[in-house]
Amino acid sequence: MGTIDHFSSGPITPALAYVMSCLGSALGLLCTSRARAAQGWARGRWLVLASLSIGGTGIWVMHFIAMLGFSVDGTPIRYEVRRTIISLIVAVVVVGIGLTIVGYAGNRVAALLVGGTLTGGGVASMHYLGMSAMWLRASVEYDTLIVAVSVGIAVVAATAALWMAFNIRGPAATSGAALIMGLAVSGMHYTGMSSMSVDMSGASRAAHGAEPVQFLAPLITGISLFTFVTLFIVALSPTEEEMREEAELGARLNRLTQDQVIRRRTTIRAARPTRHAARPAPPPPGPDDTVDDSVWGRPGFTAPNVARPGANGNGIPNSTPPRGGRGMPRRRPGESRPPGEGPETHEDFFRNPRR
Repeated sequence: MGTIDHFSSGPITPALAYVMSCLGSALGLLCTSRARAAQGWARGRWLVLASLSIGGTGIWVMHFIAMLGFSVDGTPIRYEVRRTIISLIVAVVVVGIGLTIVGYAGNRVAALLVGGTLTGGGVASMHYLGMSAMWLRASVEYDTLIVAVSVGIAVVAATAALWMAFNIRGPAATSGAALIMGLAVSGMHYTGMSSMSVDMSGASRAAHGAEPVQFLAPLITGISLFTFVTLFIVALSPTEEEMREEAELGARLNRLTQDQVIRRRTTIRAARPTRHAARPAPPPPGPDDTVDDSVWGRPGFTAPNVARPGANGNGIPNSTPPRGGRGMPRRRPGESRPPGEGPETHEDFFRNPRR
């Protein structure tokens, strides 16, 4: 059996791994606090940043830094780059799935259990996938019971982390939750590492791949750049309380504007006369009004150059006698013209030859 040393570099690797786990957890909590008050695509963007912070910095970086202090006597340690990168992707994706379930399904017990189980199982898979990326001149074995315990720790830690992500508010509570999450991730990692045993007898495969030190330069550069950009975005964005106040103020202004528009339209409609208003009925005829049954009383009847009888207002025909012609009433044969009605026409002359 080979001798395994998890702290070959001293306390620096576990301490640095714990600090990075707390830093990633704190960044993730800050991002989820913004996601709680955001809507639509803005919430999705904040959840993506939270997934990268917790899954990338808080879990995977912690795991890799802790592995820098891992050593086995009598064999060099190499890492397969492809599996190592896949383990990083798995960590980010499973945390994103858990945050999405709890963030969009609501902070309910069922959502927490489903999200915590998926995230915890994914984190454990990431851990052992990263372990399988190691190349040793030895055969590696795992204790099944300890592996099961580490998976249980991962599920409980992930469920607690999801609950904290959507319930913790305030700087003090966020800092305390980040410390607890860092402790849970570190505990899960070293519990899983304790299930490993190495058999050096009969090992003949050659160790090949990248040395752990070769990951340091890109790891430090990537972590520094991501942390700086994320902190810059969080610092420039409004806090959860400010976002809620802004949303409430916008809703109030919207309601006020709608009320003003409704009042304005009501006032305009009230001042505008109705298009189909009923016309007033004509006044009833008075006692002095007489009904004209003659031809002059017919509606629309006119005679050229002839005034209507009684037009002077006293019921007496006008002084100008009407002339004969079109529009004059016809007489019966043999009927003479009344005196004063006007000169006779040729019809009257031939109709009454005695005159």
